[in-house]
Amino acid sequence: MTGQADLLVQFSNALAARAEAAKNAVVAIRLAHGRHITGTVWRSDIVVASEQSLPRKDDFELIAAGGSTLSAKVAGRDPSTNIAILKLAEPMTPPSIAIGEAHTGAVALAIGADGTGGASARLGLVNLAGPEWHSSRGGLIDRRIVLDLRLGRREEGGSVFDAAGGWLGMSTFGPRGQVIVIPTATIERIVPQLAKDGGIARGWLGVALQAVAVPDALRESAEQSSGLMVMSVVADGPAAQAGIVAGDIILSVDGISTHRLRNIARQFGADSIGRKADLRLIRGGAVTTVQATIAERRAA
Repeated sequence: MTGQADLLVQFSNALAARAEAAKNAVVAIRLAHGRHITGTVWRSDIVVASEQSLPRKDDFELIAAGGSTLSAKVAGRDPSTNIAILKLAEPMTPPSIAIGEAHTGAVALAIGADGTGGASARLGLVNLAGPEWHSSRGGLIDRRIVLDLRLGRREEGGSVFDAAGGWLGMSTFGPRGQVIVIPTATIERIVPQLAKDGGIARGWLGVALQAVAVPDALRESAEQSSGLMVMSVVADGPAAQAGIVAGDIILSVDGISTHRLRNIARQFGADSIGRKADLRLIRGGAVTTVQATIAERRAA
């Protein structure tokens, strides 16, 4: 038993040491009413945060390791990959961390900021380490990394490490409340674009869509059981210019079925801007096709 107890102590001490070393990799981003979320220190003047949880304002106060206060401005946001960056008013010393590699079944340590200059830690497993995927907004995420652990709201946006201390990426909440990781490769690809342009160019039709069932009488001609109903159309947007109206049910875009919204979202990357797209749809009880020219998404 003594040997086993020693191993447990060693394991516990190793985790505590990892957490202590990692606290320099995160900062608390102060929100209203004493709340905060976590940001990950990307480089000396850039902090990466979860875009979906970062309020729509320009200026933030950050609490770094040890309790020092920093000022930062939002320098870019990309909802499609859930990455936002804040530029620090004064640079700080970034942590020296090696890049890790996610493996299914491996131990993962998620680090959050406690709001006072310290850190919180969550231990779990990598539940899934799969291939690249597209978010519901069309952003390419380089790996699907799902963690088997609980995460507090204030810890979202923190750093996730493997057992060797290698950085896997940034924690966030994914579909159905899953705790997922925005991998290092995605952050490396998106941050320079955000720092340069403040956003990521995406294609846009200018419609609000809702998944609906195709009427029984039209399923044979539609060749599918569901589609996306146009709920509203932005005036002078690409869809409006193509004659698309509220109530139309879009069945496919350039032959890609709308049965899964994610399959459509991935068709509107930066390379889609200016391209003509054939939209097959149901209107007035008949199946027809219209053509629209994809434009760059307008700023929110």
